[in-house]
Order: sequence, then C-alpha cells, then structure tokens
Amino acid sequence: MASSAVDTIAAIATAAGRGGIGIVRISGRDLLSLAHRLSQKIPVPRRVTTADFFADDGSIIDRGVLLYFSAPYSFTGEDVIELQGHGGSVVMQMLLARCVELGARIAQPGEFSQRAFLNDKMDLAQAEAVADLIDAGTTAAARSALRSLSGEFSREVQALVARLIELRMLIEATLDFPEEDIDLLQHTDAADRLNNFCLDLDKLLLRARAGSLLRTGLHVVLTGLPNVGKSSLLNCLSGEDRAIVTEHAGTTRDVLRETIQINGIPLHIIDTAGLRTTEDPVEKMGISRAWQELERADIILQLVDARAGITDADRMISAQLPSGVERLVIENKCDLAGKLSQRFELDGLIHLFLSARSGEGTNLLRDELLRVAGWAGSGEDVILARARHIEALTYAAEKSALAARRLSQAELCAEELRLAQVALSSITGEFSSDDLLGEIFSRFCIGK
Repeated sequence: MASSAVDTIAAIATAAGRGGIGIVRISGRDLLSLAHRLSQKIPVPRRVTTADFFADDGSIIDRGVLLYFSAPYSFTGEDVIELQGHGGSVVMQMLLARCVELGARIAQPGEFSQRAFLNDKMDLAQAEAVADLIDAGTTAAARSALRSLSGEFSREVQALVARLIELRMLIEATLDFPEEDIDLLQHTDAADRLNNFCLDLDKLLLRARAGSLLRTGLHVVLTGLPNVGKSSLLNCLSGEDRAIVTEHAGTTRDVLRETIQINGIPLHIIDTAGLRTTEDPVEKMGISRAWQELERADIILQLVDARAGITDADRMISAQLPSGVERLVIENKCDLAGKLSQRFELDGLIHLFLSARSGEGTNLLRDELLRVAGWAGSGEDVILARARHIEALTYAAEKSALAARRLSQAELCAEELRLAQVALSSITGEFSSDDLLGEIFSRFCIGK
C-alpha cells in the first residue's frame, strides 16, 4: 500500500446503506483550516461542536456534529476530524466529496490503522486486532480480538523476545570470551532457561492455534451412503430444517452448508450427496462436488446406519476418504437399532452411536468436535491468531528447539536464537517489510 504521511485522507467510516448516523473521518496535518472552511467554526479538541457542513457555494450539505482530535492524541497520531451527520448514503458521499474538494484524498483500505501503526499508536498485532474485532462472528472471537487490541498478545510476545535477548547475550558472551575458565552457560543455567523458553513458546503456539479457529471455523463434512441420515444430522445440529429429509435415497443432490456455534467456535457443517454409483447426471454432479468438499475438510463425519452396522459399501467409502484428515464414524439411527448412545474406539477410529432424529447422543458429537478443534475451557485465554502469527510462532519454536540441541555449538545456537527473535518480532511489526504491511492493511475495510 503506497501512502504519504503528509497527505490528508478521508473516508466514510460507517457501513454503507441507510442509517440514523453516518461518519466521515479525516486524518492529516493541521486540519483546523479544513474544519473552518467546512463548518465555519474552529473546533476545540475533544469537545463536541454542533455545526452545519457547507458546500463550496455556501449551501448546507448537512447538519450534525464535528469532533476534533489534535495530534498526537488521536487514533492515527495525526490531527483527526470526524463529521457525524445523517446516515444516508447520498449525504455521506456529498460530505466525502466536499472533503476531497478541500484537499483530502480518499483513504485506501486500512490506511487509518496503518498510520496508527506507523505513528506508534499501536503495534502490528494490535492493528490487526482492529480488523478482527470488526469481523468477529462470535462473542468469543470479539472478546479475543478486544484482548489483542488492548495489547495482551503483544505483551506476551514482547516478554518472550526479552527472554530471547537475554539468552542471546549469554551465548554470544562465550564467543567473545572463549578463554574464560568459568563455564558461563552452566553457571547461568542457560540450558534450563532455554528449555523453559521453548515450553512457554509452545504453550503460546497452542493457544494461538486454538484461537485461529475463531477466525476461520472448523469445516465439518458429512458423508456416507445415501439415506443414512446426513441431512437429518445437519438439521439437528443447526436447530432448523435446512435440508430436505425423505426416505427416498439420493434426495440431496448438491452441497448444503450451515454455520453453527459450539462454545463460541464456528463450525461450517457441509452436507453432501450420498456416495454411490448412479447414472443420474444431476446426482453424479452432486457426488463429484461431495468429493471436492471432502478434500477440503478439517474433519469428516462418515455416517452409517446403526441398524446395518459397518457394511462393505461403507468400508469402500472409508478406503477412498482423504488420508490425514480427522474422521469420526457416526452410527446414526441408534434408536431404531435399539442401541444406547455411546462413544467407543474401533480400528483406530472413534465411533459414536447417536440419533439425528431424536437428538440422542449429539452431545457426544459436540464434545468430539471441540476436541478435534483443540478447544478446552471457556476460551478466555486463546489468541485470535492470523495465519502469519501461526507461521511466525511455529518458525520461532522450531528455531528455538534447534538452538537447544546446539547449545554446545555456540555459534550455531546464537544464529538459531537470532532467527527465532526476528520471527517473533515480526508479529508486533518490529521487523516487517513494506510488502508485508501493504498486504496486511489492504485487507482492512475503508475508514479503518
């Protein structure tokens, strides 16, 4: 993202459409002159000023509220003006056009947050948390984003970086003074300190991986023979009749999707066509799409009819399912089979007896889905991590573990610790390329 710190930028900060209030946000240097030309008033910092907003010919565009935040005491660290008017799309566009006439340019996506980062109002992880809070789809995700915005994640990363710096100093001291008789590493418990650091970093990585599910959710694909109850299970989990259920095999011809929440974790439940040999061209297309969804699954629920047990046809499907994907075998219709709901393991796979029609045993399924997601407890300590955070933490963990194994080779150990530090520091933006910043902020909404 190319931008100049001396430019004045403006954008509509509220959602598009009709509303009671709309906001145009402006950021730049020395905005009092612009405010006066727009409203014929000189606003006082951090005080509400009621004002008319004037066009170039002196006519009134709108009447509303003018807020002025002087640098550096603003979101961006620059002068910021907010024009709060009536929330019609035409009015907002007229106000934005007037700001452009007065010398501003329309902000690029995320440019306000980018300026806040560049002006040290927040670090990179906090800036990303702004977008995460806006995009949060669950209460748990919103709470996690707010904790990151307040700096909780950044402080934990910075504490780890500080410990890395201390370890690097110890290791590199042995390079500077190799003739010393005292074994500096042993005297300072460097090995224990490095091992403890690796353990704490691994814990942070686990929390980040669990929290990443709050962003993307878990893709759960239902598969199996026709008429084993896939659509009934989708309806049961979603709490409504999303899929047509009949006794006729092959009713589901296309992929059906429903997003639900379990303990704040979004689960994308995907119902697919029953897998079988057919000459029906429409059903063939549905089966082809089913296999495509199975390749993208985070977890596969293979449904079988509890009355028949695991048949040869079920085994054929099982043999063709993608390897490396977590799988549960759901023996549905346990009520019709005269069996109680239960969980057991067979041939390395977890089996669940349940009834999608009555709901019996679906609590077992919910528990298993949370287990696969790596979710435990209330989720109050998880980190709403992005893919780049996971990559940085993973790389730092790998390099730190390698450093621990190379402690006796001081030069190699020091280099591994340096690489780990660079990776961790990239999370908060201490070491970040311009290309990375552009990629991150371009995904923000305009006005933030």
